[in-house]
Amino acid sequence: MNVSNLTFIGESPAFRDVMRSIHQMAHCDATVLIQGETGTGKEMAARYLHYRSKRCNGPFLPVNCGAIPDALLESELFGHVRGAFTDAKDHRQGLVEQAAGGTLFLDELETITLRAQVVLLRFLQDHEYRPVGGFGLKKGDVRVIGASNTDLAQLAARGDFRQDLFFRLNVLVLKLPALRSRGDDVVLLAERFIDRYSREYCLPPRKLFPEEVTALRTHSWPGNVRELENVILRKLLLTEGHMGIMGTPTSSPAACHQSNDAALTHKPFHEAKALAVSNFEKAYITELLARTSGNVSLAARLCGKERSRLTKLIKKHGLQREYFLGTLADS
Repeated sequence: MNVSNLTFIGESPAFRDVMRSIHQMAHCDATVLIQGETGTGKEMAARYLHYRSKRCNGPFLPVNCGAIPDALLESELFGHVRGAFTDAKDHRQGLVEQAAGGTLFLDELETITLRAQVVLLRFLQDHEYRPVGGFGLKKGDVRVIGASNTDLAQLAARGDFRQDLFFRLNVLVLKLPALRSRGDDVVLLAERFIDRYSREYCLPPRKLFPEEVTALRTHSWPGNVRELENVILRKLLLTEGHMGIMGTPTSSPAACHQSNDAALTHKPFHEAKALAVSNFEKAYITELLARTSGNVSLAARLCGKERSRLTKLIKKHGLQREYFLGTLADS
């Protein structure tokens, strides 16, 4: 992957400071801890750091620590040999071995239990590990980048996070600024998202009107870049003309209905009905996938549909779940 393909852009002083730090950190193999609010782009920053480093030709393997059950952590990280436990019917590589020569990105570090923290600490000390059920030690050729949206120093002070692990992770620290503190970067990002999704969904070119730019600048963006991306995608798919961002006048329900009614009544009834149903399906599924960050199983549960039927609808409307994952704007 080329770094130019990553939506990690900005011109604000805060963003430039982050980029300077990334370029400095890319030249060594030390552990990096990325901290920032949800949606500020922690995984994106980790990817940028990886592709600027000497490990750029190796794999970048993201891991959501909160999604790994405590009992399976060692097996997931270090693999296991056949017969190590009841379901271990074959040898299995762990995440550390899969990421050999590259970068292992550990997201949501604040979610791992104290027992799991011991396992991680032991590996970070010398990068040696033993597959579950195995006998010999192996060397893990990976760079570890961790991320958290919580202040780990505070957690450590309260006893909710091991201090020795915090010190191991806290070698190089990259703090990502909230979107509300990045000035006109919000406009640059909005324009990039508009361009990307207009091409992806074959939509006509769209520009931001002055009142929409003002709305972008004045909103607090508690969900940061991820929230902005979801808003842009939703507005592109649901509105015509003005984007109607953050409640600007042209996004009123009456205006939307008038525009849609005028377009529909120029078609025969059966065509207009089919178009209305198709538009509803696409808009509904788009917002559902944005809400669940591309998790189709969760989306199916929320909307009350079987996963297989929801998957068919996603394909029918040409939606790609990858665009809703955290890899675009992180966690």
